[in-house]
Amino acid sequence: MEEHDSKSTEGKRVGLHPAIVLFGVIVGLWLFITLIIPKSKNTKHQDGMPPESAETSPATSFSSDVVPVFNTTSTITEMNIINVTVPPATTDSQVVALLLHLKTARLDGTLSTLLPPTTPGDDLGEFSIAEIYIFSEPEYAVPEATEVLSRGAHAPGTLYPSSIPFEVAMEHVRGHYAINLHNRTTPETGSLGFGEDETGVYSKHYQKVF
Repeated sequence: MEEHDSKSTEGKRVGLHPAIVLFGVIVGLWLFITLIIPKSKNTKHQDGMPPESAETSPATSFSSDVVPVFNTTSTITEMNIINVTVPPATTDSQVVALLLHLKTARLDGTLSTLLPPTTPGDDLGEFSIAEIYIFSEPEYAVPEATEVLSRGAHAPGTLYPSSIPFEVAMEHVRGHYAINLHNRTTPETGSLGFGEDETGVYSKHYQKVF
């Protein structure tokens, strides 16, 4: 009987057919590609890291191009400072639009039609050195606030007393446009909020625009 059984199975394939095994491998690879790999791609975004396609410069991350109404409230001639106010309802996007508008005006030589020149008669132009502060609260668009900001975060408070502390004035700045054409490396900078790259002190809403 045993001899008969061994003869009946002789020449027959034992185990799964190769086609079935191959099909199983293909299905397994397909599941790996569709389920495992996409999950790993999405991990960065879920962890707070934006996808590469979403990386934009601060200036282009705002879609509005509406320049708000603005007024010059005070100037500090000896420090080349101009204080500007915008309406309280002005959005960050509109502040960016104003910063870009002022920069364009400086480049085409028409900034003096919008703001009083800070360096009249200078060989590099009427705004070769300037600091323009944008506020939406008139009580902070005053020399007492921007004088202390211009001196810097690490200036001794006892040497330069002010009724408005640096930390308080900084948080009320809506936008800041600094020009120094004598600095060929970085002739101008613009930002939402206020910040000092030299000291690493930035307001809570600081964002570089250019």
